[in-house]
Amino acid sequence: MATGRDTQLTKQVGGRLVAAEVCRRGFIATTFTGNVPHYDIIASNANGRRQAVQVKAINGGAWQFDARSFADIELEGRRQMVLRPTKPAYPDLVCVFVRLHGLGSDEFYLLTWNDLQAIAIAPYSQYLERHCGVRPKKYDSFHMAIRPEMLKDHRDKWAGISILGLPDPHSIHQRLTPVPDLIRIPFPRAGQCLRMASFD
Repeated sequence: MATGRDTQLTKQVGGRLVAAEVCRRGFIATTFTGNVPHYDIIASNANGRRQAVQVKAINGGAWQFDARSFADIELEGRRQMVLRPTKPAYPDLVCVFVRLHGLGSDEFYLLTWNDLQAIAIAPYSQYLERHCGVRPKKYDSFHMAIRPEMLKDHRDKWAGISILGLPDPHSIHQRLTPVPDLIRIPFPRAGQCLRMASFD
């Protein structure tokens, strides 16, 4: 079972990975991981336009939620009634789900809050319908999980950040491709040379 420290490390790793990817795509990323509600990163472009980004990171399994984050749900006796989608906690929020695997193999899923609501509410409502609105084990539980396969259509959709107006979400990554020219810096003791890419 994950400890509180493990959970905090997962959050920090996920937040920093997303911030790095946002910067790679030409935005300034200001991180607030765990310090403010509703979002973890503010991405801003060269024109000063800003986008709030919420990060959800896991090491495996599924992301855990309270279904009431996505819809107003009322209890009528033991029966749950899904009424209407909740209002976004923050305007135009972009959500990035991170599944950590290891260096170079982490998974990223990007979608708007409205897309996330649709993905979450539909299966939860269908589950309730199969049980006539009454959850079998604990009727007043609102727990739900979002599994990676539910987000498969949103994997690596970094263009979702492009609502800030950058014409090419990969432009800075292309500009940072090293040119083949090399310079040599002698180490004062070992007499060896460090090969470095020149960006001139």
